Amino acid sequence: MAKSAPKTFEAALEELEKLVDSLESGELPLADSLAAYKRGAELLKYAQAELAQVEQQVKVLEGDVLKPFVLSGANGANATDE
Repeated sequence: MAKSAPKTFEAALEELEKLVDSLESGELPLADSLAAYKRGAELLKYAQAELAQVEQQVKVLEGDVLKPFVLSGANGANATDE
């Protein structure tokens, strides 16, 4: 039986971290490793979709105000101004 979609982005990340830890331990049987990998792929897809949706909402909220991020130096000047 397939697990349901996570309730939140944070829940997806938490479950994904646990799956990665389990896979990295090397203690899971092969079939369980495959199931964990498949679940991880589902969680990743969910998280990417959530991020894309939030990014779109931010773009709509910012409208024409959205500008590229420029990292500022320690003195407060833009890195491109130095």
